[in-house]
Amino acid sequence: MQRRLSAGILSAITGVVLVLLIFLGSRGLKDFDSALIGYAVATVVAFCALVYRYTIWITRPPTWRYFKGGWANFLSWKNFRRYLTLVPKAWWTDIIAQTFIWRRSKQRWLMHITIFYGVLISLLITLPLTFGWFHFTLLQGNNYQMWFFGLAVFQFPIEAGIGFSLFHGLDFSAALLIIGLAIALWRRTRDAGLLITQRFGFDLMPLLLLFAIAVTGLALTASSLWWEGRFYWFISLTHQVVVVGWLLSLPFGKFFHIVERPASIGVTLYQTVNQDVEHYGPQPQTGRCARCNEALPSAQFVRDLTATLGDLNQRYDLGQDKGLLQEYCPTCKRVLRGTAYYQLMGKKFL
Repeated sequence: MQRRLSAGILSAITGVVLVLLIFLGSRGLKDFDSALIGYAVATVVAFCALVYRYTIWITRPPTWRYFKGGWANFLSWKNFRRYLTLVPKAWWTDIIAQTFIWRRSKQRWLMHITIFYGVLISLLITLPLTFGWFHFTLLQGNNYQMWFFGLAVFQFPIEAGIGFSLFHGLDFSAALLIIGLAIALWRRTRDAGLLITQRFGFDLMPLLLLFAIAVTGLALTASSLWWEGRFYWFISLTHQVVVVGWLLSLPFGKFFHIVERPASIGVTLYQTVNQDVEHYGPQPQTGRCARCNEALPSAQFVRDLTATLGDLNQRYDLGQDKGLLQEYCPTCKRVLRGTAYYQLMGKKFL
């Protein structure tokens, strides 16, 4: 109850701050486009829901220990020199280039990277415009003036590369999305493992909504450039409905992991503290598996895992001088579990 109350208060504060920033950034709503109010309201609601769910998630006993341990190690002067290379590497492998997916499958990497940057670019463009933080005014000589929070930023010609790139940025992001979503939908209709485990509302609906956003967004450009404005009102209304639906589903669907993912940087620091790090790999200075003697994550990680399980009344004492389950590596945990199932069920287990 206390966690939910704290999450609710923080969520409400986020909503108030965001609305205040919209008011200030649009100069008292002078630069706010009333036609975009649907996007703005949906974005505020989505942000509040994201903060609420993220707070609930981060304050769970396991994730809270990760969170505290990651920051404690990051701020440790003793480990600072090692983190000078670890943090940029973790950002590169986990967020920017997502090379951890490349090692699994090049097709999955292409799918993830195009969807990730397609969503990121579109949000970086649409949110400031929706809130009225950015706006453009036409100057003499076919030039535009860009404004941010009421301050003049720079001028650029309409037909030049900068103007073309700015005004077609959403088209570029839509093209990236279509490439990634086509791969994702192809995999989810052909991969036997995904067909068995996927859920329509959680796994497929967010992809379909994004695909509809990309297609209707490109259709808006086509209507403006080639169709002489025909169908523009209908397409823009459809586009807004789909975008609002995706924004409202963001805190509760598959794409919530985009918000969770940066926390993996802290996990990297936490699990590899006091080690010569090779990105998630176990190192010689750690504890050893009680069964196969393979290296475990850092001693701090094992201690905190034991403490967390204690908080949850889940000690996992194996008895018969076998120690605790957390003293074993992941492979040996699976072997122990399989052995226990076989002892319990005999040949029926096979």
